[in-house]
Amino acid sequence: MEDLIQQLLSSLKGIWKYRWHAVVVAWLVAIAGFIRVISLPDDFQTSARVFVDTQTILKPLMAGMTSVPNTEQQVAIMSRTLLSRPNVERVMRMVDLDLGSKTVREHEAQLDELMSRIKITGTNAYDIYTISYSGRDPKLVRDVVQSLLTIFVEGSFQGKKGDSQKAVQFIDEQIKNYEDKLSAAENLVKEFKIRNNLLLPRQGIDYGSQLLMSSDSLNNAKLELVEAEQARKAILSQIEGDEPVLDLEPNAAAITNPELDERIASINKNLDSLRMQFTELHPDIIASKRLVAQLEERKIEESKLKTAAGDPGKNYSPMLQQLKVALTDADAKVAAIRARVQEYNARNERLLAQSNAVPEVESQLAQLNRDYIINKENYEKLIGRREAAKLSGELSSTTDMMAFKIIDPPTVQYAPVGPNRPLLFSAALGAALIAGVATALLISQVRPTFLSPSELRDATGLNVLGTVSMNWTPLQQVRRRRARYGFGACLGSLFVLYGGVMTAALLKF
Repeated sequence: MEDLIQQLLSSLKGIWKYRWHAVVVAWLVAIAGFIRVISLPDDFQTSARVFVDTQTILKPLMAGMTSVPNTEQQVAIMSRTLLSRPNVERVMRMVDLDLGSKTVREHEAQLDELMSRIKITGTNAYDIYTISYSGRDPKLVRDVVQSLLTIFVEGSFQGKKGDSQKAVQFIDEQIKNYEDKLSAAENLVKEFKIRNNLLLPRQGIDYGSQLLMSSDSLNNAKLELVEAEQARKAILSQIEGDEPVLDLEPNAAAITNPELDERIASINKNLDSLRMQFTELHPDIIASKRLVAQLEERKIEESKLKTAAGDPGKNYSPMLQQLKVALTDADAKVAAIRARVQEYNARNERLLAQSNAVPEVESQLAQLNRDYIINKENYEKLIGRREAAKLSGELSSTTDMMAFKIIDPPTVQYAPVGPNRPLLFSAALGAALIAGVATALLISQVRPTFLSPSELRDATGLNVLGTVSMNWTPLQQVRRRRARYGFGACLGSLFVLYGGVMTAALLKF
């Protein structure tokens, strides 16, 4: 904080050192600003107020049959009509403003300036509208407002029938647009249904019901497959001999073979003798058992060979042939049911895979139907409003729905409303003072000097041993005093000049 105060004091000392430069710059800026403000042209403004009476006996009578414009709509229509480019050009021709423009660019500039200065305001509570315009020539300002007022009244009376026709034409265009929208919406719904036919409900059956029916069909097909496989297994077991129906394999003890029977009896007799001496794990006992088993197998094999040689048609009995035919039918049935199970399983998996897309498809279909319904409702409303607009046009052509009463006609104003010269003079004086102080501060920064021992010490980093005070002579003191008086007189003269121009501006107003 102390450093900031020291810096501020140093800046003030620098400004005081170059105070004469500041006074000169302030005088130059102030004189230039005062001359500029004085040279600004006077601005005159004229306005006219008109009352629009829209209360007629036909309004309540036709309220339910036709559309009667309300006050807000009237303000919008009149403002748009009055400030349109053709009307503003008509105003220029009525007041001879177009005579001063020699080129197209000048004509456009005058047109833009005229449109920017015109203002239309209204009160919705009392139907009173104000037309105002500002310019440099008071008579020209009055003529412009009068021309605008004339166009305002004439355009309101002449434009009712045309506005109704335009409204009908606009509604016809909107009806045509909605017809196109309805056709487009119908095509979208049709294309959407064709594209997502498998995901949409069919004859009141939604996607959940389809998935449940598919699951039931799959389960039934699986059950039939299990039953068919069990039936085939039973037939196959009969053919292979699981059930002793035909072609049973003979036992070795029931087969008669004298040679092998004698050998087996001899081995069994020797085996009994060995069992009386040794255990079952003895090698001779194990070898004897193995030999007996081999002889019994050989006995069975020889019996089969003899049976096959004796009866070659044994394995081709009528029962076996019937079983094989039944097995073939069972295989065909199992294959057919298995194909059905695979198809139902594929359908069920496809429905499950599409389960996430079904809600989105239903939502899109609902959106398309909703858009179609909205467009259809708007289309039907426009049909009814077109008839109401035609009736409104007929009504406006047979009677006057509005009456205009001019409350304040435009007059020539001799007292200007602008510019605000006192405020501009004050701004010029403030800018002059700020410019002078800024100039002195800038010079002090460009040409710095050490005004105190502390500044010298801070700048060089060396200790200051002492200072030498200035000893002014009496003549120099007189000169310094005169310089201060002169500075005060110059600064005071600036304020006196400001007071003079302010007084002249206030007296003029």
